[in-house]
Amino acid sequence: MSIAGSMAELSPVLLALCGLCVAGAAVGCVLTLIEAALVLGSAAKQREDPAVEPAVTVLKPLHGAEPDLPARLTAFCRQDYAGAVQIVCGAADEASSAAGVRALQAELSDQRLELVIDPRAHGTNRKVSNLINMLTRARYDTLVLSDSDIVVGADYLRAVVALLAAPRVGAVSCLYYGIGDDGLWARLSALAINSHFLPLAIAATRLGLAKPCSGATIALRRSVLNHIGGLGAFADVLADDYAIGAAVRAAGYDVVIAPFVVGHRCFEETARQLVRHEMRVARTIRAIDPIGYAGTILTHPFPLALLGLMSGSTAAAAIAAAVLAARLTLCRCVERRFGLQRQDYWLIPLQDVIAFVVYVASFFGATVHWRGSDYRVAADGSLIGQDLRH
Repeated sequence: MSIAGSMAELSPVLLALCGLCVAGAAVGCVLTLIEAALVLGSAAKQREDPAVEPAVTVLKPLHGAEPDLPARLTAFCRQDYAGAVQIVCGAADEASSAAGVRALQAELSDQRLELVIDPRAHGTNRKVSNLINMLTRARYDTLVLSDSDIVVGADYLRAVVALLAAPRVGAVSCLYYGIGDDGLWARLSALAINSHFLPLAIAATRLGLAKPCSGATIALRRSVLNHIGGLGAFADVLADDYAIGAAVRAAGYDVVIAPFVVGHRCFEETARQLVRHEMRVARTIRAIDPIGYAGTILTHPFPLALLGLMSGSTAAAAIAAAVLAARLTLCRCVERRFGLQRQDYWLIPLQDVIAFVVYVASFFGATVHWRGSDYRVAADGSLIGQDLRH
């Protein structure tokens, strides 16, 4: 029996739902092209060198074994920056990542790179607990918090500090692009960032619909951090980076999003790791802005078009083809704007379907897996530790 024949026997309600999916896919196709235009329109501004390059402490929270960690840390150790730079890495135990830091210390013979091993917990957010333990070793008042999976160029600190020096700026943050490896799941993770997160974040920021603050970079002065309650104020929050940005703004300061992006190294080796990561991101965004997150269903036009195909409509097939063309165009625009390597275009349909399944599933439950532990996300966005193995 043909699809059209099967759908003829379905209820009018299901047919209406298919029609809504087709309409949503059409709207999503237009929104995708608007995103592409906004990405291309976000031209890079000429970077200004800071009048003064103050001493900087970079805080790097570590977790577990991370591929190529020494190379990423070396880039921070070799910044084109005139001021003093202290890099503090922190871990809760002598994990493989800590061993890599010790090896790099010996190789570079550089006292700027320090390692703090401290298992003390100050809340349910292990990353923030790590940062609190590391902060006691920070020598300088200009602080840069940066996740350990971030890849930067030699002028990174100079560009960030220049933005922080502007009047009324309380913090500087960076958006990021994904860097995968030869593994399928890491490549899908990078594609999710480059074809969904990054262009959507750029569009939402340019249209004034979002005020992001990302753990890829949070640069701020120690006085501002103390004014918003210190890191301890965020020790039980899932979206600690967003919460820090919101607190800085609430204190009367601006949070500047840098006009450049940094790299985010993707490590996923299995489908389970990929889904866990994307589910945590999805439920984090849902906790921050549930209404806005619900509206992002329109950013999944290809799966909507596939659902619309159940009606047997030729219009649905045409829209599905148009959506794929729009998604490819968006990827090309992101590559061109940020000088990225060519994406795996053939993975776009698969990645879109995975992202949509995660989006739908994110509304059913409130658990996330992060840094080796399971948590429940409370209605206020706080983390509640729990053991889900029983």
